[in-house]
Amino acid sequence: MDKQNKVIASLNYFSVFFAPFLLPIAIYFIVDHTDVKSHAKKALVSHIIPFLSVISLIGMIIYSGLSYISEAAMFSLVIGGFLLIGIINLFVVIWNIVKGIKLLTTLS
Repeated sequence: MDKQNKVIASLNYFSVFFAPFLLPIAIYFIVDHTDVKSHAKKALVSHIIPFLSVISLIGMIIYSGLSYISEAAMFSLVIGGFLLIGIINLFVVIWNIVKGIKLLTTLS
């Protein structure tokens, strides 16, 4: 992979900060290089994971609000959910940064 393709592939991962879904999808359909497309798919999946975790937390909160559980149990569910989502999102952001930097450091 040449320098230009490596930079484009790394932008897929760094787009978690400025265009999480848009840039990997656009790059996947615009660029013809197989490795760049592979990185675009990986970056897109890693950008979808935090979105799905937030949606699942909202679903758990709604479900627990509709069911007959105590306020303490609901509070612990919400706090535990926020902590879990925070850990997941932090892991995903760090993973994207590491993958982007690895691609940039292999420029030759």
